[in-house]
Amino acid sequence: MEKWLSWSSLGVAAVLFLLFLLDLVLSLVDVPLQPFGGLSLVVDVLGMLASGLLVWLAWDALRELR
Repeated sequence: MEKWLSWSSLGVAAVLFLLFLLDLVLSLVDVPLQPFGGLSLVVDVLGMLASGLLVWLAWDALRELR
C-alpha cells in the first residue's frame, strides 16, 4: 500500500507541476486560456517549488521502500 501511495503522490505532484508551468508560460505569452487564470508569477513559482519538493519526497520514499 505504501508504494501505491508514493506513486499516486508522485503522479499528482507531477501533474500539478506541469499545470503551474503551463500557467506560467501562457501568462508570459498572454494567452487567455490559462489553467489557473494567470494568478501571478509568485503563485506559479511557489506552486512549482512545492510540487517539485513533493516529487522529490515521493521519489525518496519509493527508493526506501525497495
